[in-house]
Amino acid sequence: MDDLAEKINAVLNDPAQLQQVMHLASSLGLGQSAAPEFPAENEADTPAEERRSTRQAALVRALMPYLRPGRRERLQRAFAYSYEDLTNVILPMARDGQEPTSAMGVDIPLAVLSEKHQPLFRYFKQLFAQVTNPPIDAIREESVTDTTVYVGSDGNLLQDSPENCNVLQINNPILTNVDLMKIRSMNEPGFRVETISILYYKNTSLKKALDHLFVSCDRAYRNGANIIILSDRGVDENHVAIPSLLAVSALEQYLVRTKKRTAVSVILESAEPRDVHHFATLLGYGARAVNPYLAYASIRQLIHEGLLDKDYTVAVDDYNKAVLHGIVKIASKMGVSTIQSYESAQIFEIVGIRQDVVDQYFTNTVSRVGGVGLEEIAEGVEYYHSRAFDPLGLETDATMESAGYHRLRCGPEQEDHMYNPQVVCLLQRAVKRGDYSLFKAYSALSYTLVSVLVTAESVHAVI
Repeated sequence: MDDLAEKINAVLNDPAQLQQVMHLASSLGLGQSAAPEFPAENEADTPAEERRSTRQAALVRALMPYLRPGRRERLQRAFAYSYEDLTNVILPMARDGQEPTSAMGVDIPLAVLSEKHQPLFRYFKQLFAQVTNPPIDAIREESVTDTTVYVGSDGNLLQDSPENCNVLQINNPILTNVDLMKIRSMNEPGFRVETISILYYKNTSLKKALDHLFVSCDRAYRNGANIIILSDRGVDENHVAIPSLLAVSALEQYLVRTKKRTAVSVILESAEPRDVHHFATLLGYGARAVNPYLAYASIRQLIHEGLLDKDYTVAVDDYNKAVLHGIVKIASKMGVSTIQSYESAQIFEIVGIRQDVVDQYFTNTVSRVGGVGLEEIAEGVEYYHSRAFDPLGLETDATMESAGYHRLRCGPEQEDHMYNPQVVCLLQRAVKRGDYSLFKAYSALSYTLVSVLVTAESVHAVI
C-alpha cells in the first residue's frame, strides 16, 4: 500500500504524468466513476483546491493498472492483435473513413485447419443471397438503410403500450468511450444499467466461466437491470477474458431459454473486436451496441507514432463510420436494410466448431463441419494470454506478431498460403519456357498445398 501511495504522489507531483492521466481518463471514460462525491453539507466547507486534488488522487488510483509500462501492448498481445490488424485494418479505416479493399479470395487454411490459434470470429462465414443482382445496393440505395438501434426493455410485442416506447435510441451501435460512459452513468426512470465482467481466473473451465456469467445476469435481472454491459476490462496476469462472441451469443441464448430476452439489452465493452466482420458477428448474435476500447487505444498509438496525422476524436469518428458502413454492406447482401433487423439474426454459417457447442451457445446456426470445442477455444485464449502476461510477473515480449493472414510473411509465426512464391514462380517459368515438366511440377505442388490447406472454396465444393 505504501508503494502504491508513493506512485500516486509521484504522478500527482509530475505535471506531464498528471496530464497523461487526464487524457487517459477521457479516452477510457473512467473519470466520473472514479471521482469521489463530497457530501452536500461538506462541499462548501472544502476548499476548491483540496477537492480538486482529492479527485485527482482518486482518479490516479483508479487508473494505476492502465499506467503500467506496456499495458496497451500487453492487451494487444492478449487479444491476438497482429501488425496487419494495426496497419492494414485499423489505420486505413481511421484515416480514410471506409473499409480497406482486400482480395476477393482467401488462400490460407480454414480456422479449424490452421496450425495457428485463431480468433473465434474466423470460424463464422457470412451468408449472402445467392442471386445475380444484389438485393440492396448499400451505396446507391443508402437512403433505405437505417443504423438506429434501441436499448432497454422491448416490452410486450403483442400489446400496444406506451411502456414499449421507453427505450434509449442509439444512432450508431459502435460506441465511443464517452458514449458508453454516458450510458453507464444514466439515471433515468425505466432504465437500470449494470456492468458484468466476462473475466475468469486462468486455468478455470470455460464452461464454468459461462455458467457464472449466466448467474451474474440473473442477479442483475432480479435487481431490475434492463441494460447489461458485458466488459472484459481488467485482464491481468491471473484473469483472462471469455471470447467476446462466445460471451454475447451464450448470454443471448440463455436469455431466450429463460424467457428474459425482451426484458434485457446487452451492450459489449471489449478489447477484441477491430475488424468489420467482428462487429457484424457480435451484432448478429445479440449485442445491441459495441465499444471497442482497445481499437481506440490503437488509434491513439498510431497518432503518437506519427503513422496517422489526424485529431484523435476525428480519427475515432472516421473509424466508427467505416465500421458502420461495412456492417450495412454485409447486411445488404442478404437484403436486410436496417441494423435493428440484422441484430440477433445469426445470418452466418459456422465452419469448424463442435456440434454440442453450436447447439448450446450458437443455437440454430447452420454448421455442417464439426471441429473445436470449448477446451480448444479456451486453449487458444490462454495461449495468447500467456504470451502477453508472464505468470511470475516477468517481462514479456510485447511485439505484435505478423502472421501474414492477408499476404505471405516470413518467419516461424507465418500462416501458410496456397499461392506462395514457389508456386507462382513455377507457373511463370512453365509458361515463359513452354516447359511441360515445370507445369507438372507446378500442378503437383498446387495439388499438395490444396490437400494440406483445404481452403473454404474446396470445402464448400465437397459439401
